[in-house]
Amino acid sequence: MPNSLICLDASLLVRLVLPPPDDALTEQWATWERGHQLLVAPTLLYYEVTNALHQYHRHGYLSAAAIQSAQEVLLSLGIRLYGDRLLHELAMQLAQTLALPATYDAHYVALAQRMGAALWTADRRLFNSVQPHFADIHLWPGA
Repeated sequence: MPNSLICLDASLLVRLVLPPPDDALTEQWATWERGHQLLVAPTLLYYEVTNALHQYHRHGYLSAAAIQSAQEVLLSLGIRLYGDRLLHELAMQLAQTLALPATYDAHYVALAQRMGAALWTADRRLFNSVQPHFADIHLWPGA
C-alpha cells in the first residue's frame, strides 16, 4: 500500500502550477487526492514557491497574470503545513549531517522523516544528496 503521507517540496509544486502543464504530475496529484493521502510540507513551502514565481516573472519567462494564476492554484491545494521548533532543530541537524548547502531542503527531509512520509521532489541535487540516507525520497521523472 502506498504511503498515506506525502511530503512535497517547492520544486515539485512549482512544476505542478507553472505552464506548460505537466500532465503526468497533474495525474499523480489527482491520484494522491483520490487516495485521500495527507499532503504535507514545512511552512517555508509558500515562501519558496512565491519567490520562484516572482523570479519567473522578474526574468520575463511568464506574465504577471500567469504568475498570479499559478499562485492562486498553489494556495488552494490544501497542503497541511508544519513549522514547529522541533522541525527547525531537526532540519539543522540534517543539514549538518548531510552536508547540505542550506537548511531549506533539510526542512522537507526532516518533516518527511518525522512523520514517516514519502518525500517527493523535482530537485535532482536534493535527491542525490539525501537518497543514500533516506530511502523514501522520490525524484519526479524528467527532473
